Amino acid sequence: MSDGSARSSFITYLYNALVGDIVRTGGGGELLFGGERAAVRFNCKDDGRVRDKIAEVVGIGYKYAFLSETLHACLPARERKLLICALIAADYEGDFAYIKSKIGSFSEFSMDGFYRFRLTSLRDKWKRIVEYVPEGFSSFDLEKFCEFLVGESRNKVYLKGNVVFGENFAPLRRSRLTGEENVETELMLSDAGYVYCLGEVGDELGDFLQKYYAERAIFS
Repeated sequence: MSDGSARSSFITYLYNALVGDIVRTGGGGELLFGGERAAVRFNCKDDGRVRDKIAEVVGIGYKYAFLSETLHACLPARERKLLICALIAADYEGDFAYIKSKIGSFSEFSMDGFYRFRLTSLRDKWKRIVEYVPEGFSSFDLEKFCEFLVGESRNKVYLKGNVVFGENFAPLRRSRLTGEENVETELMLSDAGYVYCLGEVGDELGDFLQKYYAERAIFS
């Protein structure tokens, strides 16, 4: 699987997310960097998890880049990022299923080619989402939007220190696809309905939880 060198972090993400399981089942993997392309090569018997991770990279990483470039909401940088992650989470399950259905069988896979030529309808959908968000979308609007999303979700995540864990207690690292690993964006991307805080929470993160999750943050 390959992508343009400007998106080499997506290729690294695929490698880190998959290589452990692939090696444990008798396969192998390697990263390849050079020229204008970055690539990862896997030798594995079952490509189902590989397909899942491709859909994850496109549904989060590519969509984050698309919305970052096209969204016109005039919010501070932190809140703008939270809005983009909330928009991704709101449609993620549908986007993921659609992307995965378009992958097909492959021995070689170009991420950027797949995105450009196979996902035109999905990008049209993302354009419509951008059109729905007015330029005057405010911090108050963001709070109300997040309140709605949290109220609709039954997903449980666990927060310990600066790491977010899913319901199976596996660490969630999808915020890396937005350019940096970050607790706040990880929580937004996880579409969390309940956040169980295991141990102490810093003041800044506590304020964030109080603002966007209110009664849905449980402290122990």
